[in-house]
Parts: sequence; C-alpha cells; structure tokens
Amino acid sequence: MFETQQPVLVIMGISGSGKSTVAGLLAGQLGWDLEEGDDLHPQANIDKMSAGRPLNDEDRAPWLDTVSSWIIEHTMAGVPGIITCSALKRRYRDVLREHNVIFVHLTGSTDLIGRRLATRHDHYMPTSLLDSQVATLEAPDADERAISIDAGRAPAEEAAEIVRRLGLTPRSGSSSLGAREPGKSSVPGSRAIS
Repeated sequence: MFETQQPVLVIMGISGSGKSTVAGLLAGQLGWDLEEGDDLHPQANIDKMSAGRPLNDEDRAPWLDTVSSWIIEHTMAGVPGIITCSALKRRYRDVLREHNVIFVHLTGSTDLIGRRLATRHDHYMPTSLLDSQVATLEAPDADERAISIDAGRAPAEEAAEIVRRLGLTPRSGSSSLGAREPGKSSVPGSRAIS
C-alpha cells in the first residue's frame, strides 16, 4: 500500500472506538513513534467537550493543524509513526493527508461504542457527545488511502489485522512501549508539540 517510505498511520474513528489502545499496541509491535491526538487539543476544546458541548469546525482547525504538523515532521524526516485522531470528516482528513499517510478507520456499532464510553472514567469526552460524533462521521471514500477495521474484537486482533493488511513488519523484540523513548519523537531535531 506504500512505496518506499514507511507510512504514518492515522488511527481514526469516533470517540470510544479504541484508537488509543490499538495505536499503542501497533506502536509497541512496530517500534514506531506514537502520539495521542487528544493530548494535542487546546485547553478550550477540552473544556468545551468536558462541558458536553460538541466541537465545531472552527474549534477543530487549530487542533488539526497541530496533528498535521506532527505528521509532516515525520514525513519530512522519513520516520514512520502512529497518531490518533478522530478525523471524522473528509475535509479534516484532507488537512492531514500526506503522500505516506494511511487512515485506519476503527468502526463499531453505536451500542458497542456507547457501552465503552459509559465505562471510561479517565477521559474528558462524555457519552452525551456520542450522537454528535456519529452524525459528524464521514467514512473514508474509496479514493482515500484508508482501511476499515471492525472494532468489536480484542484490540490485539485488530492490531494484528492492521499489520497483516498493510504488510507491516513487527520489530524484533518489540514491546508495548513502542519507540525507544516513549513519549518522545525519534525525528532528529524535533520539538515537543504537546
């Protein structure tokens, strides 16, 4: 699915689809840099979502620019990476699209996602925003570099399917920590984004 440069994977989908868990497993298996897109939201976005108010396109713009900067930094350095980002609309994905980006869309029923959100206590995204996320979601079109993965299985099975379908090679002796220095970019001379 990619030519010579290793890809940057954008693990996308609505909140509660398992993006962080699957991305962490993949980063550990592949030894690639990992960035949690939710950590890149400006505080105003976090406050708005915590209050149960959905983000609009204007709210998302600076966040998408920050996510895009991380992707571009990795692309320019030729360093593979994995970043989580809901990327709910095609126009959001257009901001993130680079020649080596592959979108990995984790899909699941609203009922499944709702149950997951209801049991999650360490995140600012309330269950009440699920319907707005579902209404906003535009699944990737056939002309986008994307694969869809059923999020109703064990995360390890989902990660294994991604590795298989994209023809990726797990790093020898890989661990769940991913990059050599988790939380730090392996791009030479990179700056901290978050």
